[in-house]
Amino acid sequence: MQTRTEQGSVAWVVSLNAIPVVAVPAWMVFGDSKLDSYTSTHRAGLEKTRPLAVKLTANLRAAKAIAPREGGVLSMLEKLSLMPLMKGNQAELLIDGKATFDSIFKAIDEAENYILVQFYIVRNDGNGIALKEKLAAKAREGVMVRVLLDDIGCLDLPGSYVDELRDAGVDARFFMDFSGEANWFQLNFRNHRNHRKLVVVDGKKAFIGGHNVGDEYLGKHPVRTPWRDSHVLLTGPVAKAAQVPFVEDWNWATGGDLLDKLDWDISEADFAGEMEALCLPSGPADPLETCALFYLAAINSAKDKVWIASPYFVPDGKIVAALQLAAMRGVDVRILIPEETDSKLVQLSSMSYLKEMSDMGIKMYRYQNGFLHQKVVLVDDDLATIGSANFDNRSFRLNFELTTVIRDESFASEVEKMLTQDLKNSRLVTADGLEGKSNWYRLSVRASRMLALIQ
Repeated sequence: MQTRTEQGSVAWVVSLNAIPVVAVPAWMVFGDSKLDSYTSTHRAGLEKTRPLAVKLTANLRAAKAIAPREGGVLSMLEKLSLMPLMKGNQAELLIDGKATFDSIFKAIDEAENYILVQFYIVRNDGNGIALKEKLAAKAREGVMVRVLLDDIGCLDLPGSYVDELRDAGVDARFFMDFSGEANWFQLNFRNHRNHRKLVVVDGKKAFIGGHNVGDEYLGKHPVRTPWRDSHVLLTGPVAKAAQVPFVEDWNWATGGDLLDKLDWDISEADFAGEMEALCLPSGPADPLETCALFYLAAINSAKDKVWIASPYFVPDGKIVAALQLAAMRGVDVRILIPEETDSKLVQLSSMSYLKEMSDMGIKMYRYQNGFLHQKVVLVDDDLATIGSANFDNRSFRLNFELTTVIRDESFASEVEKMLTQDLKNSRLVTADGLEGKSNWYRLSVRASRMLALIQ
């Protein structure tokens, strides 16, 4: 009764009846029996911060920073995010790790009042240590620094890393905080991970995208290299809106209150450009499936093109149908995925989509020049999204994600140019990609897709 998909419900019903000796203990460990209390607790925390969205919207209206309503997908986005589409922004596309971390570290060095940092993975390597040292240095200068990490993503991070941050005056926390032996058995909670990647400096600059913190994001992975990823630097009113999901996560995870410690005031002096933008958080505590609904609406709104780049592409039936319908009405639909992924399950699952995509004229490409990790969508000539959400069930329904939506022809043109180069570094795959494969391989492909969709 609590699973988010019909496939998940069927899988549990069948297994609980067919093999109860295995399924009942599995349900006690992995099932969603405790998700109701978790969700209600998180939503109770959101109720305390939702007035913040109302206040921020009022500030935006007073500063004349709200973009005109035009209906369609953007109006739907406003309802999903509970925040309006904002004008007066500037977005800088950051391609790959060096450009991203050079920009993030520069902003940290220039911070005057506070720094908010949230990542799914932080490693204790060269890049991770550089981040730690910069944050510690700013904390010693008296700048307020808050760091929020995911427990699963940072499972390999030594305790000394966080201890050194705290010793320097950084308030560093974990989203779920599974410390303690008893909490190791709460694996159903661990299935809902905070996958967001966000840095906010002084409420003036916000960084959102696909990069975590590790040397592999700088092209130093021993196998999956070079690492192909994208981020975006946002300035303008939308940078303050990016603070809202951080505050919600922080207040829920720590019981603290950041509301009065951050800058929420907006005036025309905060305008940084002409771009319209919106910050869209999503997660399992949302009343609706925010992430899946957004992508569904974006695909359905396309008139000319939908280009999708994602390392994990295992969409459900609704998204597949939307892509097929888009192609049938003449939209240029292209899907860009890695040649090799870090998940065999996902790699096999993606193969199962070849025929149903190519039969409808959808072009699927596999990236050849390293590991593709970016999560980017381009819709027509004026709408682009960059964030942390993949095109799979985990991002649609299980993880906490963060996506920025930018409506601007010049920025969309930059994204198109970037993706065009990525497509040149890729190979087109067709339905005959499974021809000649063994029956065992084909069975593995179908089984992997089933497993990916029911998780």
